[in-house]
Amino acid sequence: MISALDISTSALVAQRTRLNAISGNIANISSLVDENGNPSPYQARQVVFQTDETASPGEAAGVKVSEVMLDESEPLYRYQPDHPLAINEGKWEGYVAYPNIDLTTQMVDALESTRAYEANVGVIEISKGMSRQRLAILA
Repeated sequence: MISALDISTSALVAQRTRLNAISGNIANISSLVDENGNPSPYQARQVVFQTDETASPGEAAGVKVSEVMLDESEPLYRYQPDHPLAINEGKWEGYVAYPNIDLTTQMVDALESTRAYEANVGVIEISKGMSRQRLAILA
C-alpha cells in the first residue's frame, strides 16, 4: 500500500515540473530577448520523464524527471523591418525572430498533465481509503 503512495507521489512531482515548464512556455510565447537583454527568442522547455530506478527488486518503480530540454527548433520569422529587434543583415534581414511555440500544443500538453495529476491524486485517495478499511478490520 505504501508503494502505491510513493509511486503516485513521484508522478505528482513529475507532472508539477511538467506543468511549470508548460506555463513558462506559454508566458514567454512572445519573448524576444534573453535574460541578459540580448535579442534571442525564448526556447521552449520540454520535460523528459524516466522510470525511477530507486525501487527495490520486485517492487514497482515510480517516475522522475530525467531532464528539462530546450527546444532547438528554428524560430518563427516575421517580416517587420521597422521593429527595433529586426535582423539587420543576412538571409533574414528585416525579419524578427519569434519563439517557435504552438499555443494549441502547449494547452493540450497542460490538459494532459493536469489529468494525469488528478488521476494520481485519485490513486492516493483510494489508497488512503483502503488503508483506513484495513485498520478498521484489524481493530
